[in-house]
Amino acid sequence: MKKKVVIIGGGMTGLTAAYYLQKEARENKLPISCELIEASHRLGGKVQTVYRDGFIIERGPDSFLARKMSASRLIHEVGLEQELVHNTAGQSYILVNRTLHPIPGGAVMGIPTQLAPFVVTRLFSPFGKLRAAADFILPPLKAEGDVSLGHFFRRRLGNEVVDRLIEPLLSGIYAGDIDKLSLMATFPQYFHLEQKHGSLVLGMKRSMPKQKTKQKSEKGIFQTLKTGLSSLVDAVEQKLEKGTVHKGVRVERIEKVNGQYVLTLSNGEVKEADSVIIAIPHQSLTSLFPNESMFAAFETMPSTSVATVALAFPKEAIAKDMNGTGFVVSRDSDYTITACTWTHKKWPHTTPEGYVLLRCYVGRPGDEAIVDQTDDDIVQVVMDDLNKVMNITMSPMFSVVTRWKQSMPQYIVGHRERMEQVKNDMQQHLPGVFLAGSSYEGLGLPDCIDQGEEAVKKVLHYLSYTKEKVSSL
Repeated sequence: MKKKVVIIGGGMTGLTAAYYLQKEARENKLPISCELIEASHRLGGKVQTVYRDGFIIERGPDSFLARKMSASRLIHEVGLEQELVHNTAGQSYILVNRTLHPIPGGAVMGIPTQLAPFVVTRLFSPFGKLRAAADFILPPLKAEGDVSLGHFFRRRLGNEVVDRLIEPLLSGIYAGDIDKLSLMATFPQYFHLEQKHGSLVLGMKRSMPKQKTKQKSEKGIFQTLKTGLSSLVDAVEQKLEKGTVHKGVRVERIEKVNGQYVLTLSNGEVKEADSVIIAIPHQSLTSLFPNESMFAAFETMPSTSVATVALAFPKEAIAKDMNGTGFVVSRDSDYTITACTWTHKKWPHTTPEGYVLLRCYVGRPGDEAIVDQTDDDIVQVVMDDLNKVMNITMSPMFSVVTRWKQSMPQYIVGHRERMEQVKNDMQQHLPGVFLAGSSYEGLGLPDCIDQGEEAVKKVLHYLSYTKEKVSSL
């Protein structure tokens, strides 16, 4: 008799899990059936691409780190490798008040690995630079549990470097308050570097791969698809077995009955499963399992609301052209936008010749009201901010505003410990049920794909199909 697996949530994590699980069952002739249930009428979650007048506009993530191989591996699996493209390497800036400062050369996530660019930059005051130099003499943090990113970096490099460089860069990833975000759940490698080398700067410098040539690469560290990231969603969906994807149906409740799981759906249907992968946001867990207290920790886990604003212009609208690919805004500057990508320069394939595409971001912890404004109001606020540093002489040809309400999960201090406790409780009380997705162990595109792959391994192991039988993972 076939074992039944149900995957709840059709974002990139759930899609990945469905693809690899069906592949394993098919190629290894495993008696497993796999169904994917998605509450909305489309798959892909935050991955959404707008195609308009020759422009390619991403509403959600626009790329992924090339060194994280799971995304490109999935792209090769579905035959889209010829569409892969790297970003154009170019100067990025930090906006402080009304001045754009080049990000100092050698800065990795804001941490200096080259001293000369850090010494000569005007981004920091002499005192700020002197305070950062204390990293060379301060002892490592005592390993007494998790701390916030802010606490860790402020202790080593000082407030000025954190507020003007590190915080804007990290907030671009997590849209969170670094003074609350967990070090061990986000960047544990920095803690280990400090512990090993006694200095964060020296640790980063010694861990950097040595340059084989002084010639600067024109390829950036990110990749995307020339056809838009939605093409990956479509390609994976087309590979899934016919009749195994159910859209527009919500799982309302899961109950454990006689060693199996009974899923009640919003259309009144009931499904049974031997194993379940839950790839939905943490906010929905307690309603799925109303009789289980193990998910109570997620009820107080915060999420941030953000919005992306894409603006298209003819080239002549930008009177003051910028030599670079975009900027992030320092924490101590009076702007509503948190970052702006000059998409036509970073990703030339997205924009027709003779036009400009800007992609701006608004919304941060404590300043999320902007996300609830009308499209016109948001665009006006963004245009006002941009014109403080750029001379834009025309209104946009069109704009695309996308709101992501309560969609950026915040891994606050203690997150990893809470996750371990939940996983242990689930193993004991809900064996065969596995969590995966951006709320849990990484929110980047490759992180979500990694979690989908890992969930498949766990399901196969639980169903007594050992890892040795997993050919592609």
